[in-house]
Amino acid sequence: MIGVGGTQSAAVPGRRWGIARPGAALAVSVLTVVALTGAVVMSSTAKQPLTFSSLCQGVAFLSFTVVGTVVAWHQPRNAMGWVLLGIPLFFFLDDLGSSYTILDYRLHGGRLPLGWLAVLVTPSWAPAIVLAGLCLLLFPDGRIPSGRGKPVLWIYLGVAALWLAGAYSIALGDILGGHVHIDSTGGLTNLDYPAGPSAWFSVLQNVFFPVIAVCWLAWLVGKAVTYRHARGERRLQLKWLLSGATVFIAAAVGLVTINTKGGWLDAVTVLCTLGIMALPVSIGFGILKFRLYDIDRIISRTLAYAIVTGLLVAMYAGVVLLATGVLQIHGSVAVAVATLAAAALFTPVRRRVQRAVDRRFNRARYDADRTVTAFAARLQDQVELGQVRADLIEVVNSALEPQHSSVWTGPS
Repeated sequence: MIGVGGTQSAAVPGRRWGIARPGAALAVSVLTVVALTGAVVMSSTAKQPLTFSSLCQGVAFLSFTVVGTVVAWHQPRNAMGWVLLGIPLFFFLDDLGSSYTILDYRLHGGRLPLGWLAVLVTPSWAPAIVLAGLCLLLFPDGRIPSGRGKPVLWIYLGVAALWLAGAYSIALGDILGGHVHIDSTGGLTNLDYPAGPSAWFSVLQNVFFPVIAVCWLAWLVGKAVTYRHARGERRLQLKWLLSGATVFIAAAVGLVTINTKGGWLDAVTVLCTLGIMALPVSIGFGILKFRLYDIDRIISRTLAYAIVTGLLVAMYAGVVLLATGVLQIHGSVAVAVATLAAAALFTPVRRRVQRAVDRRFNRARYDADRTVTAFAARLQDQVELGQVRADLIEVVNSALEPQHSSVWTGPS
């Protein structure tokens, strides 16, 4: 029998379980869900189709709400939780306002009450985008970094403030001027397609988005440089962030690229929408240190299954094309053969790919597996109990690195 001891995390006393701030986090999360529910109901009332893609988008942004609530509840003084809560709240307020403006200004000629408030809420996507960028800067403790990070922050906040002021000033001008024009999505025409007196906003956006992209890139590069010199938990936290940010950026770029397409790309759109969840999930794991040490395993498993899926899909398509196009085999037979071949190859291909990926991205597990395998081979020729006990302790210490280990043997 082997006893292995690990490190135990002690509860840290403090004021984090105070009532006010955790209660506020719960209130914001409830308000976010209410905004989402109102947007769905209002969209149905305004006869706007509810697509599967929009449902996936709602689920993706709800993940920000869940993670933000957990972080703000457990660490109310960490600004990251409140930033994560603000992102979906503003996005859902935008959906709610857009649906109501369609119902009011396009279907009822602007005669419904509080139409002006819906117009004013419509640009809420702008602060949501600004808050999304702050996630990269404030991770993991919610504090503004010192040194070279401050100038980038002030540039980001300055340009963002001008952009937000411009968006809301156009909305307020349309309300006060009594010339509210709504497009098919429920957005303000002067915001979505600025022209005439509002053309200056187009120039502002042409400056804002490149500057924001450069700031985000600078923060990611800064985090990557910090990661190279970090050690221990800090290094693992940054690995969580960089992994999630990579998937998030790839998903966002994919959504922007195929947003106007259709057909089979709808499935890709859904996958990219769900890929947005990688950012809040990775941030939550990094801040709360839940499964912190499993990041290498998760990365290696994700890469392995992605590679295996790609190889099997390519093989499946190749077999079907070869059978139907070259060998002139019936289509259903070719599909059946390709399916059986993919099923038969899955396990051996996965093992080989997993071993290769572990060798590169999860070296600790790869070395541990090699150590255990070597011990099993030595054990076949070992007969002295004392030597087996010592060898076993050495293998456990090198493979698992516990805080302490011991071996108990029963009476012979």
